[in-house]
Amino acid sequence: MNKNLTMLTDFYQLTMANGYLENGMADTIAYFDMFFRKVPDGGGYAIMAGVEQMVDYLKNLTFTDEDIAYLEGRGCFSKAFLDYLRNFKFACDVWAIPEGEVIFPGEPIVTVRGPIIQAQFVETMILLTINHQSLIATKASRMVRAAEGRAVMEFGSRRAQGADGAVLGARAAYIAGAAGTACVLSDREFGVPAVGTMAHSWVQSFDSEYEAFAAYAKTYPNACTVLVDTYSVLKSGVPNAIKVAKEVLEPMGYRMKGVRIDSGDIAYLSRETRKMLDAAGMEDCGIVVSNSLDEFLVRDLLRQGACINSFGIGERLITAKSAPVFGGVYKLVAIDSKDGEIIPKIKISENVGKITNPHFKQVWRFTDKKDGKYRSDVLTLRDEVIDDSQPYLLFDPNYTWKRHTITDYEAKPLQVQLFDKGVCIHKPRDIEEIRAYCKECQSRVWEEVSRFENPHPYYVDLSQKLWDIKQQLLMENHK
Repeated sequence: MNKNLTMLTDFYQLTMANGYLENGMADTIAYFDMFFRKVPDGGGYAIMAGVEQMVDYLKNLTFTDEDIAYLEGRGCFSKAFLDYLRNFKFACDVWAIPEGEVIFPGEPIVTVRGPIIQAQFVETMILLTINHQSLIATKASRMVRAAEGRAVMEFGSRRAQGADGAVLGARAAYIAGAAGTACVLSDREFGVPAVGTMAHSWVQSFDSEYEAFAAYAKTYPNACTVLVDTYSVLKSGVPNAIKVAKEVLEPMGYRMKGVRIDSGDIAYLSRETRKMLDAAGMEDCGIVVSNSLDEFLVRDLLRQGACINSFGIGERLITAKSAPVFGGVYKLVAIDSKDGEIIPKIKISENVGKITNPHFKQVWRFTDKKDGKYRSDVLTLRDEVIDDSQPYLLFDPNYTWKRHTITDYEAKPLQVQLFDKGVCIHKPRDIEEIRAYCKECQSRVWEEVSRFENPHPYYVDLSQKLWDIKQQLLMENHK
């Protein structure tokens, strides 16, 4: 937050930029796409996140005197290049899929058009920003869905990969549906509700567990949740919580808000705890559980009849522990000729999955008018327009005989422009607006696509024009 991150880049971005200038290519207009190849955890979709931070980075690109002095000291950059950086002014066009939208492999989720010396340079931070938050938002989405309406709170700050990992990870998790975070700075900076009560050290620091609970109840009578597993959940923790509720809180006119279980057989302990609370007339007292949870454990606990009102999830959410890399890449897809014609570019690999989709593109999403569900996406040339009053022929870009004509649909272009020749035209959105948008977008995904394991593939096809251009480039390279 409020840091100059201009120099957070890979060194080869600078050596290439210097090379472009030295070879008279600094003003060549290039087109770059960011996209990803696989959904983490083998899931059916991902969540777009990090756009606001990407915009902030691009708005504040500037090279300080200290930066120039450092680069000059490396002894490999020309004076002309250092002067270019000293007078740097961002001049690119940027488009992106809105934050909170569901996204799929192969789609350009960010597109940058501008002088190649600049469009190349911003690669690292665009990837870093979008990759990280999209990863955490995607993981949080899985956990929220597993909780089946119960609150999921992000509790992983102390296990995050650094300060930004904690703060921005909490932001991303909230966008995807988490109810709050343990991270206070994320609340202050972004409005992600900070939540939390006590640690085991609070209970241990008093002469008895009862005294610890009583002291906390007197301090926070309107929001008292106590941690009941410091010694024994069923033998002392829950009984002492009930005793404090009856002897301290209720005489003051308050109710015990909840108890938290952080260890042991949570399914069994939560069921027994629920029985004890209900027998004491505390049916409104919630049960919070934590302890190295993920979406599969959450799902299994509920299947086993665990009595849980909310989940606190730490390291496996904030680090996306089971699949800690989003894998977004940033590839050149076209350049402008001297007369302004777009010349498509393609990266070819023996690994077919790494062959890129060339040209300046748009992502179109088809939504079924009957049920409001997302049907498929199509990548087109930027100037193509899809008339959704007419049937549209979809075909698999790899298995072209698999074809389907879609009708009764709404077609919408997904990418929106954020920068026009370096001028920011993006209107920031409140995090609550992004969160609500994300919830709506997820509700439009078929249940079959939302499965945790072996989800039905969501189709991302190419328009006929784009497919023809890609095939022509492949054949030319083969020759």
